[in-house]
Amino acid sequence: MNGATVPTERKPVNKWLVTVSITFGTLMGAIDASIVNVAVPHLSGALGVTVEQITWVTTAFVISTVMVMPLTGFLARLFGQKRVYLASLVLFIIGSALCGFARTLPLLVFFRILQGLGAGALQPTEQAILRQTFPPQEQGMAMALFGMAVVLGPAFGPTLGGYIVDNYSWPWIFFINVPIGVVSVLMVTRFVHEPEDVRLALQNAAVEQRKNLDWAGIALLVIGLGTMQYVLEEGNRNDWFASGEIQIITLMAVVSLAALVIRELSARVPAVDLTLFKDIVFASGTVIGSVMFAMLMAITFLLPLFMQTLLGFTATQSGIALMPRSLAMLVVMPIVGRLYNKVSPRATVAFGIVLFAYTAWMMGHYTLATGQRDIIHVLIIQGVAFSCLFIPLTTMALSTIPRHRLPDATGLNSLLRQTGGSVGLAIFATLLGRYATHARDSMLGNVTLGRPEVLQRVSAMARSMMATGMDAASAQSAAARVIDLQLRRQAMVLSFEKLFYLSGILFLCVLPLVFLLRAPKSAEKIEVHVEM
Repeated sequence: MNGATVPTERKPVNKWLVTVSITFGTLMGAIDASIVNVAVPHLSGALGVTVEQITWVTTAFVISTVMVMPLTGFLARLFGQKRVYLASLVLFIIGSALCGFARTLPLLVFFRILQGLGAGALQPTEQAILRQTFPPQEQGMAMALFGMAVVLGPAFGPTLGGYIVDNYSWPWIFFINVPIGVVSVLMVTRFVHEPEDVRLALQNAAVEQRKNLDWAGIALLVIGLGTMQYVLEEGNRNDWFASGEIQIITLMAVVSLAALVIRELSARVPAVDLTLFKDIVFASGTVIGSVMFAMLMAITFLLPLFMQTLLGFTATQSGIALMPRSLAMLVVMPIVGRLYNKVSPRATVAFGIVLFAYTAWMMGHYTLATGQRDIIHVLIIQGVAFSCLFIPLTTMALSTIPRHRLPDATGLNSLLRQTGGSVGLAIFATLLGRYATHARDSMLGNVTLGRPEVLQRVSAMARSMMATGMDAASAQSAAARVIDLQLRRQAMVLSFEKLFYLSGILFLCVLPLVFLLRAPKSAEKIEVHVEM
């Protein structure tokens, strides 16, 4: 059969129906990565376990998701893109339903692993399908639609989870996926079809792959990514390399990942196509994208903590304060997608990097007197910055990749994005406490009773407490504790300030990579088959 031949009996399908069909699953998978966080106290009480043990509910999901992402191309060649997406979606739905019925921690963790295995292939497969469905001049808009699902999912997850937990019960954060997932399965079955040239290319590749199944590569991938993600998720809670367990697992991760690279570069038919990183445009776009997600996850972690622990915001208030960034992205992403072919993608990415660095500098000026309006103002600008980054980066990174290799490329792109977010979160969570401790130690030398102004303030507090009936010794002790609390709060402010500045500096460091985001004139220009 000729690669340009399209079955005449197939009824034309609008590209927007294809988009809606496959976006449901990706959005649910992205939301479920963060929706559980707000339900931790409820889960802890319902299952009779500690908060530390409950963290495995999130860790198990993230680890299983990461292990599947780079295997998307391998699975697409064996079974076809549409079948992989449908199978993943069905597994995600079944896993969600079982999570809702689980009443013990081991069962819930096991079902979250199933759910994560299903979610892992959804993002890369949708990305590949959208790239193959939209014509070249609309690739920016296609990635804008994908970006809204990937970026907004984690942003809306905690808000949706909080509402469900407050008004219903924790199992519904999982049950809500079932009806939406069923609708998505029906729509994908009806409206999504693989382009004929891609289907034939994958079938031809599958013949050779079945003869040379890379079991060693798959085993190394599972061990390497699983152990690496475990270290990133659990390292901070175990004081990193002060823990013998973390040391051993880190060694396992390093050895297995190094062996994976050697194996995949020498295998006849590798399970993971690492040669894609020889493409400078793909490599630079993917690296910048991973740094972007590292900063996005770090800021999303830091800001609610800053608002709740230092400014006295409730969880609901901090969630509402974060919403304008998501809403700004929702508005700006389609605009950036439409401008993709009219404005230089490199200029848009460079503008986004500089704009994010500016917002990081503004956040570095937050104090204990900062109000909600000040935070919202900065977050709206930051939403514009991330919108200018995500669309061109994702589109340019895949611009030189042949259509039949897109499943491999999108899997690796999604993997590095997810890993970048985990690395950013782990590093910034660790530095937050260390910077605060260092700042407090530095200030302690200046806060002694030998200084007249300190003695005067402590004495004034003690007299005020004695006026309420407290004895002199207790009042003096209480005043000292108040001073210490104020010192700790100021140390935390300085720690947040350093980390906000650091996020901007790290982003500026990848600015030179923007100059590599240029698709060569010889890049493959294929008229994409679109059913309209």
